Amino acid sequence: MHFPRSRQFWSVALGHMANDIFMSMGAVLLAFLSLSMVPMSNTEIGAAISIQQLAGALSQPIFGALADRRGGRYVGALGLATTASMFFVTILVAVTTHSYLLMLIPFIIQGLGSGAVHPVGMLNANESANGRIASNMAYFFLMGQFGLAMGPTLVGVLLDAANQNALYQVTSTLHLPGLAVAPGSTGLVSVLPLVVIPVIAMMLFSIPIRQPHPRTRPAKRDENSPSISIWKLAAPFIALTILVVLRGLATPGSVNFIPVLFQQKGWSPSEYGAITSVFWVASAISGVFFGNLADRFDRRWVMMSTMVLAAPAFFLLPITDGIVAFGLAVMAGGFVGGAHSIIVVLAQDLIPAGKGFASGSILGFIFATGALGSLIIGSLSDSIGLASTFQIVAIASAASGIMALLIPKHQPTAVTV
Repeated sequence: MHFPRSRQFWSVALGHMANDIFMSMGAVLLAFLSLSMVPMSNTEIGAAISIQQLAGALSQPIFGALADRRGGRYVGALGLATTASMFFVTILVAVTTHSYLLMLIPFIIQGLGSGAVHPVGMLNANESANGRIASNMAYFFLMGQFGLAMGPTLVGVLLDAANQNALYQVTSTLHLPGLAVAPGSTGLVSVLPLVVIPVIAMMLFSIPIRQPHPRTRPAKRDENSPSISIWKLAAPFIALTILVVLRGLATPGSVNFIPVLFQQKGWSPSEYGAITSVFWVASAISGVFFGNLADRFDRRWVMMSTMVLAAPAFFLLPITDGIVAFGLAVMAGGFVGGAHSIIVVLAQDLIPAGKGFASGSILGFIFATGALGSLIIGSLSDSIGLASTFQIVAIASAASGIMALLIPKHQPTAVTV
């Protein structure tokens, strides 16, 4: 098993983890705020998450192109600072105004910060790979998945602690409104952005600055060389596009509604935060395993197997409870997350001269389809129920896996240790 040791890699990997901690807390935070501070329907929760993800998705190619020019040191560091600070501002606006529309403004800006962090991270993870691109990318996403796993549990525990303390219990029992702690208190959650300051400093000192390269004219095509049809050039992009669109319902679309699904079953914030974290942990660990497999075997079959095997878990998740639900969350997250790094590496292979742009474009597209998936899931669940919607997600996951077989076969190359 390959293990990255470059300081350049670890600066962006830790930045990725810190960024995704704050991004993953958003779904739990909105579910909590909807109970007392800012009343929201499932459609409104889905719309908020969708717009935030679209902001990050659509901006990633731009930030990726900037990273291609100079390495992205300042783009990445400023992006992480924006993600963390706007999380605090979102809470502040929600607590003080109770306005859904005003709360959306910093919530959306937070998505732009995340949009800057990801392409910078993927570019530098690729360039520090030493021939093990799929493996290095899998470790990069492993750190992000750990962040996604830590965020829901962390915010859930802190929200429980803020709303079940002795002062709240006593003052609410004695009916002393002047002294009572207001229901819906966020407690220490609002000071969490301070923890990213050391990571921002590491990115500023460890990401190399590129020297700008002069543009060169492309070489003239030999008239005697065989022509390539437009279809053959477009086919890999079309197949990958359909795969990502279908996969967007499974992840990241559906995972944003796991907290809502189990909140509706009566689980506490720490409980539905924990099962969301379990989903992301399983996705993180499986990504490294399948990323190493993709460096050695046909990546089409690797992606197909993960997506098809995830379908039964998504189908059964809404009709289970307790430990069985946690087991299904492990299966769903583990299988559906296995193809994530492979998709990014394939996009980088298709556009080798602009890895930052390619990384930002494909991950932006993944996030955009996830954002659309969140909006679709939110709207469908208000009409047919969240349980039935998750079972539609299962069908989309299986169809996405089948589409992987239409991607042209990739011949694995020799790697260095």
